[in-house]
Amino acid sequence: MTSLDKSAFTPHALRESVLNEVHARPFTPLTQPVLVIRFAFMAKGDSAATDRASLAAFCAQHGALPPEPGVKHHQVDLGPVRLRFEQHSEFATLTWIWSSPADSGPRRFGAIAPELQVLIAALPQAGELLVAVKLEVENAADPVARAEEIFDKSSLAIVAIKGSAGAVASDFRLDDDGFTRILVCADGPTPERLGALVQRVLELETYRTLALLGLPAALALAPDVDRIERRLVEVLAEMQGAQSFKLNNHLLRELTELEALLERGATGSLFRFGASRAYYDLVQARLSVIEGEPVAPYSSWSSFLARRTAPAMRTCNALEGRQSNLSLKLARAADLLRTRVNVELEQQNRDLLRSMNERTKLQLRLQSTVEGLSVAAIGYYVVSLFGYLAKGAHDSGLPVDPTLATAAFVPVAIALIWFTTHQIRKRHLKEDHEAEKGEQG
Repeated sequence: MTSLDKSAFTPHALRESVLNEVHARPFTPLTQPVLVIRFAFMAKGDSAATDRASLAAFCAQHGALPPEPGVKHHQVDLGPVRLRFEQHSEFATLTWIWSSPADSGPRRFGAIAPELQVLIAALPQAGELLVAVKLEVENAADPVARAEEIFDKSSLAIVAIKGSAGAVASDFRLDDDGFTRILVCADGPTPERLGALVQRVLELETYRTLALLGLPAALALAPDVDRIERRLVEVLAEMQGAQSFKLNNHLLRELTELEALLERGATGSLFRFGASRAYYDLVQARLSVIEGEPVAPYSSWSSFLARRTAPAMRTCNALEGRQSNLSLKLARAADLLRTRVNVELEQQNRDLLRSMNERTKLQLRLQSTVEGLSVAAIGYYVVSLFGYLAKGAHDSGLPVDPTLATAAFVPVAIALIWFTTHQIRKRHLKEDHEAEKGEQG
């Protein structure tokens, strides 16, 4: 049996990267009890390059392999600590996984060991901090009682783990250190399943925070959108009574300025609103994988986030829809007003052309009058010259009557001069006509 030689085919340039994307961010197996601390930093441009350089220097300082250029996921072991780095489109995460030594004894929930604090402080990041999470996995006999000891009951949300014994709880409030705290109580899952659960919970909190970045942008743009909507109504009312070209042209300039202001805000928020929708979809996807049955009498994570995150997303979607509709209305109003201005311009041009035609007719009449006078004047001079010739001939003895010869030459001179001027004007008109046809062609 012969094997197929794959070298006979030409692979796609992106085949390997596309296939490896499935394994780009593998789950990290975890064994409880374990404390996981995650930071998410906004990382774009120079800050992303600086953060990656800081990570490479940190790894080299601690005898670990630095991340390779272009790699989006990197993980190193530093004794009892495991550091996980992930690069995303607009942010990067650093996840510190602390496995307590067996003889460490009991400690306060979410307390960060001094050794871990030193390592975290040794890895500075240039990007702005957005997410800070403390997630602790415990094997508590009563997850609800344990959650009530840790969190604020007024905003406590608990949900059973889907397909497994245990629960996940949080009040989504910041503690004194500025961290969101999450408790995971899992009863005997495999390290792989526990790692997958913890990573999905961390992703849920990260994407939830990122999704809400669209809300401040929407609130900041709302006053401008309100003002543009009000002014558009006023401009449309003024358009109905506007008769002068000057007023219509002024309104058209104002509409153009309003449209430019709206498009500037819409263009600036386009990425943010789109990213918020994508992050919110990821939150819903993670919830569908994590959530099992609700734990009475507390809210589930879905209902808790639906009451608080869903309205923010609706605000973003509503403002984006208002921007889109307002842009269409401004464009239609500008088109209507531009049409009116163009019609008025055409009327002015028509009146101008009519006045030019009248002036041209007057000029032609004047030209004809002058042309007749010029023929008479030139004829007079030509006949005078001919009279001198006739007198000279008579004085020299030739049988010529100067008076009779001059009188007989008058109609001949006038006819020749008129014919000559007529031909010159005809040639000029022909040249002008040919030039106009050339410009039109």
